[in-house]
Amino acid sequence: MSALANHAFVKMNGLGNEIVVVDFRGKAVAISAEEARAAAGPKGAPYDQLMALYAPRTPGTAAFVRIYNNDGSEAGACGNGMRCIASLIAQETGADKMRFETKAGLISCWKGADGRFTVDMGKPRFKWDEIPLAEEFRDTRVIELQIGPIDKPVLHSPSVVSMGNPHAIFWVDDVEAYDLARFGPLLENHPIFPERANITLAHIKTREHIIIRTWERGAGLTKACGSAACAAVVAAARYKRAERKVTVTLPGGDLQVEWRASDDHVLMTGPVEFESEGRFDPALFAAQGAAQ
Repeated sequence: MSALANHAFVKMNGLGNEIVVVDFRGKAVAISAEEARAAAGPKGAPYDQLMALYAPRTPGTAAFVRIYNNDGSEAGACGNGMRCIASLIAQETGADKMRFETKAGLISCWKGADGRFTVDMGKPRFKWDEIPLAEEFRDTRVIELQIGPIDKPVLHSPSVVSMGNPHAIFWVDDVEAYDLARFGPLLENHPIFPERANITLAHIKTREHIIIRTWERGAGLTKACGSAACAAVVAAARYKRAERKVTVTLPGGDLQVEWRASDDHVLMTGPVEFESEGRFDPALFAAQGAAQ
């Protein structure tokens, strides 16, 4: 039987980034890609990311977290999802500060006086083989990549960075002027990205305000991608086109992002919202061929 069959879940969102949380801290079970896809289906609990909590592996952490995209693939980081689980753990324990372990490393979260949560996303990575890229670029502030006619490309010359997952940021004058649903999948799966990539259109409105839209690796168009917001701020600051503390406007709302100068860690602050609770119907996984 599927690990998710008849298992409780909590549906939340961070600026419209749809998050489902399942608690496996008392179980040693795994979620297959097929199960993750089935859970995201119309009769399940449609999500952008599923956050699975497991018993801590490292002392001082609240949980080990595995993050699944709605196509069944695993992600290394999800800033909006981390705020959601931080909110749940804060309600459960009364703690205002906590640490989690993910595939991308240890992540600290804390609750501010205004009730919003901040996630320490760690240090960005800039080396071509850490992002990773399929070929060497000494300077990843801009790489050679374009889509469309050679003499008149639609999108070109992105900045690339890893925030625990790979990001490509294309600088544009109007993030709404492009068919991201069309170009996103092509760029996500471009051969230059061996692990695929999150594709973001970014407009620098002022040095303290950036507007973005993101095609999220493994999830598609999303109202908010926290790691993409962080990647855009870092890339803009490396370009000397923005400050290190910026408001990022996404389709779902605003995030505050700071690339802290003292240690190069990226801090992301924003709201979370509870939507519903439920249990996964076992028949969902049997119908999808996900039952064991």
